[in-house]
Amino acid sequence: MSKEAINLSRRALLRNTAVLGAASLFGAPAIVGAASPIRITFGHGAAPGNPRSVAAEKFAELVKAKSNGAIEVTVAGAAQLGDDAAMLTSLRTGSLGISANSQGTTSSVVPELAALGMPFLFADSASAVKVVSGRIGDQLRPKFDAIGLVPIGWWDNGIRHITNSKRPIRAPDDLKGLKIRTPADPSTIDIFQSLGAATAQIAFAELYVALQQGVVDGQENPLTNIASSKLYEVNKYISLSAHKWESTPVLMSKIAWGRLNKQQQQLVMEAMAEATALQISLSSEANTKLLADFKGNPAVAVNEVDRAAFQKQTASVFDKWEQKEFGAFVKALRATMGA
Repeated sequence: MSKEAINLSRRALLRNTAVLGAASLFGAPAIVGAASPIRITFGHGAAPGNPRSVAAEKFAELVKAKSNGAIEVTVAGAAQLGDDAAMLTSLRTGSLGISANSQGTTSSVVPELAALGMPFLFADSASAVKVVSGRIGDQLRPKFDAIGLVPIGWWDNGIRHITNSKRPIRAPDDLKGLKIRTPADPSTIDIFQSLGAATAQIAFAELYVALQQGVVDGQENPLTNIASSKLYEVNKYISLSAHKWESTPVLMSKIAWGRLNKQQQQLVMEAMAEATALQISLSSEANTKLLADFKGNPAVAVNEVDRAAFQKQTASVFDKWEQKEFGAFVKALRATMGA
């Protein structure tokens, strides 16, 4: 090859390298056939319009935007993937990526979680989320890690109230003779049994029909769940007991988490922080509006309760839980809240 030909070849090589470098710099694909996005499914049991449902969709939108399409989250709500127990199992096997699960169901694998539902522990949702997002949540993280789960957020499942089809609940004695549906949450079960009610555990997706058919007389849930699932249609009486707060732990499969690099994990957490702020804000706004709506609805009867009487009647639940294997955690939680 002549010296002139060699120089031409070198110039062509440099020119092509410069073009490829510019393509990379400005985000254009230098190689045909870019890597496929990482796809993650986010399952939850909330009905459309519920703050959890809205926040899940927002999270998916944020993750796609922050990752420039490298991560795509598909939301499957309204228990499309089964109830919370089924989704929890799917998380642990890696067949589901993320779930906004329930405190009761998750406590079956992390028992300490149920202690967040001690009676009258939190005055409001804002203080509860602040506590669980801090040192208390840090104490729970290793428990999740040991069973293949990564807690990526703590959503608000609300301050909970009692509904039933029989009568207003004003004092603990009004619950005697009633069968109340509770989630599979041991602290909630203990609360209602201490108040003299019979309890039954029914999947939330089946609750409306169970109330309609009289399988149970009543249930307990935050106003957002009562409204979005239209439970007030089959339970006329809404008693504002505010007997407990409950979290919605947003959990990610450790297998799915491991598919992400450090930068991607960070952006997922950033997206979750934004989605969490939205979910908590929507819950607060919804509760204020829903309370006014329920009070203005002639088909619904809303009443206050004797909170002091309820607190006195349920105090034994704290004593019982401090005797459990994780009693030290219960005591730390109680001390944190001054309960």
